[in-house]
Amino acid sequence: MSVAVHVRDALKQTIPNPPPKHTMSVPNPEVRLSEATLAKLPAEVQVPTYRREHLTLSIVHIGVGGFHRAHQAVYLENLLNARGTSWGECGVGLLPQDARMKEALHSQQNLYTVFTRGKDVQSAQVVGAITKYLYATESAEAVLEQIAGPETRIVSLTVTEGGYCLNEGSGELDAGHPDIVHDLENRQSPRGVLGYLVEALNRRRQRGLLPFTILSCDNLPGNGDVTRKAVLSFASLRDESLCSWIETNVTFPNGMVDGITPVTRESDREALRDIFGIEDAWPVVTEPFRQWVLEDRFCNGRPKWEDAGVQFTGHVAPYEKMKLRLLNAGHSALGYLGVLRGFEFVHEAAADPTLREFLRQFLNDVTPLIPELPGFDVEQYKQTLLERFSNPAIRDQISRICSDGSAKLPKFILPSIRELLEKGRSTERLSLVIAGWLIYVGGEDERGRSIEVLDARKAELSARVSAAGDNPAVLLAMRDLFGSLVDQETWLTEVHRLLRALRQRSVTEVLKSWP
Repeated sequence: MSVAVHVRDALKQTIPNPPPKHTMSVPNPEVRLSEATLAKLPAEVQVPTYRREHLTLSIVHIGVGGFHRAHQAVYLENLLNARGTSWGECGVGLLPQDARMKEALHSQQNLYTVFTRGKDVQSAQVVGAITKYLYATESAEAVLEQIAGPETRIVSLTVTEGGYCLNEGSGELDAGHPDIVHDLENRQSPRGVLGYLVEALNRRRQRGLLPFTILSCDNLPGNGDVTRKAVLSFASLRDESLCSWIETNVTFPNGMVDGITPVTRESDREALRDIFGIEDAWPVVTEPFRQWVLEDRFCNGRPKWEDAGVQFTGHVAPYEKMKLRLLNAGHSALGYLGVLRGFEFVHEAAADPTLREFLRQFLNDVTPLIPELPGFDVEQYKQTLLERFSNPAIRDQISRICSDGSAKLPKFILPSIRELLEKGRSTERLSLVIAGWLIYVGGEDERGRSIEVLDARKAELSARVSAAGDNPAVLLAMRDLFGSLVDQETWLTEVHRLLRALRQRSVTEVLKSWP
């Protein structure tokens, strides 16, 4: 099947086997989620139909956050319900804040609810595909042995852009990163994802076992290639022979993931209780749309995910570029200008007539960079994005969209700016988003109200903002972030001009003055 047909079908179909519109039946009294209470849930709640104890933990997933639980785990769950496969999953948390996820999942036997909320659909599905959860802070050795064990065939990752310890400007491994330094010196008790992967692979090699596939599910251009480079770079610092074995035997499929998953709020938990009668320590909220496209390169087998709606192709790049440059970049555009306007939620920004029109033109500016796909209607895709961003039911927080801009902008916006400059096209709308980000990291919106800046480089950015004063050159000179754009005098001048405009006038006034 062609790439174009896959994309077209994804626009027509939201969730594989979508549930009917909820009829608002009166639920039973509140049910605390557990194996024993599944039978007490309302009939419209989808629950596991397979025997969880019969699953083999063939997948280890590192970074069990909202997105993974609403996306990859759901594809596996749907496959388990439909086909009765034996593939199960062990979740792993590496970060101190993952203690909350451990407590929530362990309290309900690793079950959780996916609460899908949209204009025309409201449904609940209990997911049981994750039957074990390990918290690395409590036992690094238990995590290493789980990954190194012979039953593990795939290790998948959602560790965000920063988890790969790469220099944003050059794309090379940051050998001075604290996690890299620590993990090279403490091989049996690593801290970062690369340390765990390489030590586990070393144990597999020593024991004569087949390796596992490393499957990145993060929003990175060429995420499999990026992960391969990071793993091999780290392994080469540790042991060249191990690096050579990994290079020869381990596969790193590229993939594209798509689905909006906001941070779960107390109001979401209350709605889940009120509508479906489910008491869940940490449900995950998501939109109806879901898409996953993968290269079929797995060195030690894989589930038959295609039976659950995963699209396999030899050409992930067109999907990836379309999604990163339109959806993710569009989100950033709404986010940084919306937060300056004082909006809290994405749907509020998308409903603002001036911002909505700006976003429409922003997407039009990027469209010439998207590969032409026969049979694929890019205009329909862009309209779908506007509708998804406008979904008020999931109440997606702008603070989530704006977080970690120093890692996201080099993936979502800066590549388009470079390409547009090369083609002699206007970069003004994209540059305005960069100017908006520069104000965002200063910590105040257009009315002088405080903004909570969420970024791994917050301390450095704050120091640069203080040093810059009215001259943004100090910020724009960050070559590790902006790369070769720091040498583009015309572009730098454009950003300076737009930054002054945003500081002197409101976002709305700047946008209304646009030609």
